[in-house]
Amino acid sequence: MSATGSDPFSLAQLLGYAAFVVGITAFWQRDDRRLRYFVVALSLTYVVHFSLLGNPAAAAGAGISAVRSWLSIFTRSPWVAAAVVAANIGFGAAVVTHWQQLLPLAGSVVGTLAMFFLDGIALRVTLLFGTSLWLTNNILSGSIGGAALETVIGLTNAVTIVRMTIARRRMQTAGEPPQPGGRVSG
Repeated sequence: MSATGSDPFSLAQLLGYAAFVVGITAFWQRDDRRLRYFVVALSLTYVVHFSLLGNPAAAAGAGISAVRSWLSIFTRSPWVAAAVVAANIGFGAAVVTHWQQLLPLAGSVVGTLAMFFLDGIALRVTLLFGTSLWLTNNILSGSIGGAALETVIGLTNAVTIVRMTIARRRMQTAGEPPQPGGRVSG
């Protein structure tokens, strides 16, 4: 962690707090498309935050997450997903100097697979695993807002998973077909 990161009111930490607000908003979304838009904003905030904290691997992982989340709004192409995973591996090879720096890059790969291949509850469960990787990274990086964010994202995402599961069961009981895009009513 850089000296800037140890001051809870440094620009680096303030950006972590901003990421906290954006991230909470993201994971309250039950609509997959809106979730993806907010994850783009969260990831871009994280790029600057981790750059200022002196964690280039986390900044690279967040940058790749922003691009992947944006692309996943418009395509579900396995080729695009493969290119994003390859970019993760390439950036990882270029910037990782310590095993702990693999955590955000692995979190980005997990997120890529989730964003391109999953919807609804499965999307959120997989993102929950990625959240655990980012949480560990953020604690090790000294990111106050980031650690708080990933903790609350995990809890918020878990609550949303439960809400979506309950709504799905209600719809199945009522004989309603599931809505496209992973959106559920209720």
